[in-house]
Amino acid sequence: MLSNSLIELDRAHLVHPVSSFRGHEQQGVRVLTSAKGATVTDAQGRQLVDGFAGLWCVNAGYGHDSIVEAAARQMRELPYATAYFGMGSQSAIRLAAELAERAPGDLDHVYFTLGGSDAVDSTVRFIRYYWFAKGQPQRDQFISVEQGYHGSSTVGAGLTALPNFHAGFGIPFDWQHKIPSPYPYRNPVGQDPQTIINASLAALKAKIEEVGADRIAAFYMEPIQGSGGVIVPPKGWMKAIRNLCTEYGILFVADEVITGFGRTGPLFACTEDDVVPDFMTTAKGLTSGYVPMGAVFMADHVYQVIANGAGASAVGHGYTYSAHPVSAAVGLEVLRLYEGGLLENGVKAGARLMAGLESLKDHPLVGEVRGRGMLAAVELVTDKAAKTPLPAEAAPARRVFDRAWNNGLIIRAFANGILGYAPPLCCTEADIDAIIERTRKTLDQTLEDSDVRKAVKA
Repeated sequence: MLSNSLIELDRAHLVHPVSSFRGHEQQGVRVLTSAKGATVTDAQGRQLVDGFAGLWCVNAGYGHDSIVEAAARQMRELPYATAYFGMGSQSAIRLAAELAERAPGDLDHVYFTLGGSDAVDSTVRFIRYYWFAKGQPQRDQFISVEQGYHGSSTVGAGLTALPNFHAGFGIPFDWQHKIPSPYPYRNPVGQDPQTIINASLAALKAKIEEVGADRIAAFYMEPIQGSGGVIVPPKGWMKAIRNLCTEYGILFVADEVITGFGRTGPLFACTEDDVVPDFMTTAKGLTSGYVPMGAVFMADHVYQVIANGAGASAVGHGYTYSAHPVSAAVGLEVLRLYEGGLLENGVKAGARLMAGLESLKDHPLVGEVRGRGMLAAVELVTDKAAKTPLPAEAAPARRVFDRAWNNGLIIRAFANGILGYAPPLCCTEADIDAIIERTRKTLDQTLEDSDVRKAVKA
């Protein structure tokens, strides 16, 4: 059982990410104590299906002894090796080679980070150096997509287009620009795929003309927008945007921190649209969340420009824990598990997840179900025809999350009434069915709230 002293210690000392400090002090911490497969257990002994894989990251599922053994073996042999001064470890070298072999196109070079945010930051630095080496340092403007998420570091949060990550932080910077999200469910041009693609191309062209084609360094996008509400663009959207960037000589960055490593089906989501980016960022599923690690994949043509531009000089970018041997050892074992059956199981489980969520469309609160593979969302509304969001005063995120928790389910409940799903790839049929059943129960309970029921249009 959880002691009151632990709750008080948390209130007094542990600062939680992306939280209301005062709100957390009042609510107190939910302590998780153990996990296996797709199920986690809290300090009260309550077992919950983790429908969000931690924070979109425990793709392999919990409790794989082989991952623990790989980390322990590496810790005993060589717990740390710097990648500075021309040194390295076997595990980091092998992981870089294995990843490059599987990456699309000429993404042959891998720079390891601690996670997704510093992977994005690293791309910004590498991109600026690339244009410096090309003799075009004026290319210092960056474009991303509204409702996109690219981390919460100072630079990455500026590329991120979610207001909560901007307010009070003095960002975005004036060199960070946005174009509208494709968001099919709420796109002002309608839901026709080609019309959405054309509108996005027009918006990007307009932004390029506004800023100046000879000033734009790079364009950032997610194959599926994660923290913006699991927004799935139309098929062909990513390739069309990539082609336009190529036409203007703009570097194209695919942020696969969430979508990578089987989350949407294949190892990398950009391959589903036959896209080879100039940079690709990954993290989360890279080590299945067992230890921190991220990675920047760099195309060979970009690498050669940077290398030639630097010559004998050092490229002045690095982290103490880059290419950490323990994280790399874990990454190698996780990759083995993915290709040993987890990717295949994820495809089957993803089809069952999407079918189950589709069955919720008859619920009065469900406006849309969307997703791909083991990445999905249910958007809640009070009027299906008008697509009216749940009233803000109903505090849908807090209420839905709390109810799901009490029903034995962990999901992501966004402030705008969107429910996010990203279960581990190891999910059984019973796990997926439990996610659907407990979601429906949670929705039924939410519908009973007087303020919600009053707002619902039959």
